[in-house]
Amino acid sequence: MRSQQEYVLRTVEERNIRFVQLWFTDVLGTAKTFSITPAELENALEEGMTFDGSAIDGFSRVQESDVLARPDPKTFQLLPWHPDDIPVARVFCDLFNLDGSPFEGCPRHTLRRTLDRARDQGFTFYAAPEIEYFYFADADPSHTPVTLDSGSYFELTASDVASDLRTRTVLTLEEMGIPVEHAQHEDSPSQHEIDLRYTDALTMADTVMTVRLVVKEMAQRRGIHASFMPKPLAGVQGSGMHTHLSLFEGDTNAFYDAEDPDGLSPVAKRFMAGLLRHAHEITAVTNQWVNSYKRLVSGYEAPIHVSWARNNRSALARVPFVKRNKIESTRVEYRAPDSACNPYLAFAVILAAGLKGIEEGYELPREAAANLFAMTPEELAAEQIRSLPGSLNEAVADMENSELMAETLGEHVFEWFIRNKRAEWASYKTHISQFELDRYLPLL
Repeated sequence: MRSQQEYVLRTVEERNIRFVQLWFTDVLGTAKTFSITPAELENALEEGMTFDGSAIDGFSRVQESDVLARPDPKTFQLLPWHPDDIPVARVFCDLFNLDGSPFEGCPRHTLRRTLDRARDQGFTFYAAPEIEYFYFADADPSHTPVTLDSGSYFELTASDVASDLRTRTVLTLEEMGIPVEHAQHEDSPSQHEIDLRYTDALTMADTVMTVRLVVKEMAQRRGIHASFMPKPLAGVQGSGMHTHLSLFEGDTNAFYDAEDPDGLSPVAKRFMAGLLRHAHEITAVTNQWVNSYKRLVSGYEAPIHVSWARNNRSALARVPFVKRNKIESTRVEYRAPDSACNPYLAFAVILAAGLKGIEEGYELPREAAANLFAMTPEELAAEQIRSLPGSLNEAVADMENSELMAETLGEHVFEWFIRNKRAEWASYKTHISQFELDRYLPLL
């Protein structure tokens, strides 16, 4: 830690950094920051910086408002889009109470606790998300979002604004030390995807927050609006964040077993069984907005059936094909999350569900071989295949009754999250939509 702090201080001096942004995240996954000058950096690294936590949703109460933001020097990075004459860097922070104890409302701590549970069992948790999003001409909610292209899945288009933005975004991420596996046009018009190379889950959660900001920053500089809203357009697919997951024991992939016909170890099967058994309970976190459930509907390739498969993309959990010489890439893909989730909490509850399956020795149900979207409700019931919650209200009810979620998130985050989401649902219920006016006002 000392050497990392020294590296940060030396870099700030050598690169003549003028401001250092201290980044942290609230319970809903909204990025927050305040800036300090280099003169304050050493003190911040040693002791943390005090700020008023009561001003941020999900943080401390007014009567105990002050919290400490303590920079994690491993996350220090220059922000390449700032002008050369005013160089700016950022560093992610962990939040602490004034007595030095971890602050209960800090999503980074929530993930750390779950990672510690995995570490106690000898596991390191890795994640590799596929982040989907849209480019629009503006963010004006008074009209239907205006797309920038009419491309579709993997389409190779002539140079246009959206493709150029995606390219510049990837180059900026690479400049910041964030490796991108590949990027592409997605299925819907003006929809794009950036796939990240796997790393440990805490680093990846920081990375997801960074990617979302870089995507928006690069777009805004061209007068374009980038959106991670799960379902901004009717009639086309929404934006997900399919996430590839694996557990390692040291340098060994704990999900691989050479003796198994599918190459899956008992650890992998039990982990996946845990994901499926607790899918209902974790969905409020992996898909936390009212709009998230406009994506999780039949007919648009989003997973709604609690099942697993190898090559069947209609399943909730999938086991991707692994090349013979790449056994270390054996993994499980969980397809429910959307790219507007809080990545710290999402990774925490996904890992907790998988660990529960390992600890309790859950049995993996039979693989779903058929196209689940084509099956009738009766056929799904006969196969004992349930559907994910159909609304935020249903998802929050499942979450509220979950001991696993309460334990994983901790009392502070668990209770605040449920209150916030119930308020969001109550507001949504009383809203009169354009759909209702178009359908009922002339008729009734």
